[in-house]
Amino acid sequence: MAASARRLARAISGVAGAVWALPLTAPMLVMALMAWPFGARFSTLGPMLVVTRFPYGPMGALALGQVVLSRLPTLDLRVPSYRARDAARRDSPAPIRQERVHLGRHELAHVRQALVLGPLFPFAYLISGGVSARNRFERAADRYARSGRGWWPEW
Repeated sequence: MAASARRLARAISGVAGAVWALPLTAPMLVMALMAWPFGARFSTLGPMLVVTRFPYGPMGALALGQVVLSRLPTLDLRVPSYRARDAARRDSPAPIRQERVHLGRHELAHVRQALVLGPLFPFAYLISGGVSARNRFERAADRYARSGRGWWPEW
């Protein structure tokens, strides 16, 4: 009985999170569908709709709501962490510069963050520092991509 109650609670919170994040998911879904004739490929991974071979934008990936857009052919890659990118710019010690994280898990962390914060996510993300190694959301996503734990930012 307890296990079925937990499954029901998880399902309800999953639906509630999806509805809460819908203002972010809907425009991303429209962009993804517009890219379909230009070679975009669709798949799912957990709560994410993954759009690979997206024909526009930067080379990495962008998660907003439950949609991840990426120009890459797959998210199953190890990429430099934000901390490693920052260390390379500052010419820091080699071990930090060589740190890699799993791109798909990094983006999954952002999707989970968006499911909790919904339409507030972009504002919280920007207030936390935008696209940088100082951003708590990016540090949490990198931590989750390395270890599988801790997708929520530490305050």
